[in-house]
Amino acid sequence: MGKCPNCNAWDEFLELNETQQEVLKETAKKGSSKKSKAIPITQIAEENFQRFTSHDRELDLVLGGGIVPGGLTLIGGSPGVGKSTLLLKIGGNLASGGKRVLYVSGEESLGQIKIRADRLDANHDNLYLLSEIKLEQVFLELAEKKYDALIIDSIQTLYSEKLSSAPGSVSQVREITFQLMRHAKDNDLATFIIGHITKEGSIAGPRVLEHMVDTVLYFEGDSSKELRILRGFKNRFGSTSEVAIFEMTSKGLTSAADISKRFFNKKESSIGSAITVTMEGTRPILLEVQALVSESGYPTPKRSCTGFEQNRLTMLLALLEKKLDLPFNEYDVFVNIAGGIKITETATDLAIIAAIISSFRDRPISKDTVFIGEVSLIGDIRDIHNLDIRLREAITQGFKRAIVPKLPIQKNDNIKCFEATEVSQLIEWM
Repeated sequence: MGKCPNCNAWDEFLELNETQQEVLKETAKKGSSKKSKAIPITQIAEENFQRFTSHDRELDLVLGGGIVPGGLTLIGGSPGVGKSTLLLKIGGNLASGGKRVLYVSGEESLGQIKIRADRLDANHDNLYLLSEIKLEQVFLELAEKKYDALIIDSIQTLYSEKLSSAPGSVSQVREITFQLMRHAKDNDLATFIIGHITKEGSIAGPRVLEHMVDTVLYFEGDSSKELRILRGFKNRFGSTSEVAIFEMTSKGLTSAADISKRFFNKKESSIGSAITVTMEGTRPILLEVQALVSESGYPTPKRSCTGFEQNRLTMLLALLEKKLDLPFNEYDVFVNIAGGIKITETATDLAIIAAIISSFRDRPISKDTVFIGEVSLIGDIRDIHNLDIRLREAITQGFKRAIVPKLPIQKNDNIKCFEATEVSQLIEWM
């Protein structure tokens, strides 16, 4: 036959003689008769991952201690947040450390990448650039030289000749990711993939993309602000609780130094402002909580939050109305977390309530006091984890007093702690 009726390819049929047919049958029989056997888990040896550093403290932290050979990492974020800038900088760092890196770009020309590399000081002989959107050509380049790391910018621009669909389609993204994953595992090639996001904030393409990769990192933060947060949402080689905090400078994204002073102002006491300590993984960060309470001119008062969950704000206001008889049903309440960071834990509830009451009573809070604690629906203040670490960070930043749900086990003379087990005790102290 000249043309295959299945795939419509020409001259792909091979005629086998009797000997070749017998060999093919025997091979198929051996392959089908061989089956995998279950092994007791106690007899399986552990895998030790020999990580290597990215020469960036923040990225190593969010990756769980460094880059794993053969690991597949997906990085997503809004346009202009710094995905390409970060990975080109990391590629330059790895190249300067003796690693051979291939940077594949389907969105920019080699000249454009060169201009950005000059600005980032990422010019090294071990950093190779390839402007290509065909996956097969990328694999040909990987076969010619031995690379230690591969950067794909971006997964939505690549396409495979095996499929007839357009680049960025569901089938193309799934097939390309599968091929990259197999190549990364077979050759111990650390692979980084940049993924575009949809208007809802998720990675564009099939959801199976995030299931196939080993690590998923998302950039948070407005592209118009200096600070960017890289948060881990999946990590097969480490914890997902860590975050990396970068600062956008003229030399690209750099690890933010002395990050605690970026999110609060300790110069003077202000009405409606309270300081708290939140944990981002193992890192304590001091935050300024700002609240504004004003009389509402509408039957339904407004509730607005930036960096804090609005449903939890509604719950806290209902608690204050029930337990303290404060008429918040007649007032608009606005809450903002300074610095653009988003709070993901409940240990800041006490600071939220303190800032709201400060604005409502029109009285400033002492600038030397931090509020740490979770508030429940029944009005009591619950204990939180890592209280000693939070207090040490507050002492480092010069705070003298702390309102906490439970006195720490180890007493520290540098900070005076006041125990508050109910919301009413907080009002009495204020």
